[in-house]
Amino acid sequence: MSKKLNRRDFIKSTGVATASVATIASGISLTTFAADENPVTNEKRWGMLIDTNKLTETNIDDMVFACQEENGWGFEEHSTGDQKANWIRKVKVKDKATGKIDALPMMCQHCDEPPCVDVCPTNASMKREDGIVLVDRHLCIGCRYCMMACPYDSRSFVHEDLSNQKEHMPRGKGTVESCTMCVHRVDKGEMPACAEAVNSDAVIFGDLYDANSKINRVLKKVQSTQIRADLNLNTGVRYSGI
Repeated sequence: MSKKLNRRDFIKSTGVATASVATIASGISLTTFAADENPVTNEKRWGMLIDTNKLTETNIDDMVFACQEENGWGFEEHSTGDQKANWIRKVKVKDKATGKIDALPMMCQHCDEPPCVDVCPTNASMKREDGIVLVDRHLCIGCRYCMMACPYDSRSFVHEDLSNQKEHMPRGKGTVESCTMCVHRVDKGEMPACAEAVNSDAVIFGDLYDANSKINRVLKKVQSTQIRADLNLNTGVRYSGI
């Protein structure tokens, strides 16, 4: 008896024969972002708390610039509008009841139940054991299902040939990309570039599972929220003051 395949299983079964169009700079290899010296485990879950009451619009601009400088995106000459890379961006939200307007940084929210991972036909979209959501560009075929599934509009597609890439963060034409929470820094015990750029309690990065971590202690004292909490995605990025 022949086995019937649903649409997703069909794509998975044929994905091996689908050629990836990823193109990277000479001498740079794509990476799966695996920690070499300290294996990733589920004993940690990295997260970020952003206090919009303490964060200025200049701070947000600094966060965007720091991310660009660290990871080498946003400098493509011909990308505009929907084709422009946006690993992190400044958005404004308005309280309909009070009219209060807040500016906040929006990036991949590193969900515990990431929709992007669920719809990916090749397992290129993945979540590490420590909660960081990534794209394995070796496996990405550029179908962009993950972009459609992301409720935060936090993924972008590389349309152009790339040059002057960062060795620690290679990018590929024809693949999807998004905030990696600076995984290459986190695996070395450092903070993400955006949090370091603010250098204040306006942005706190740390282990959500560690009862003694600063982020955990603050979350127990302040009221925080998730963007689109109604989706029950249990995001790793939380906001206070909105």
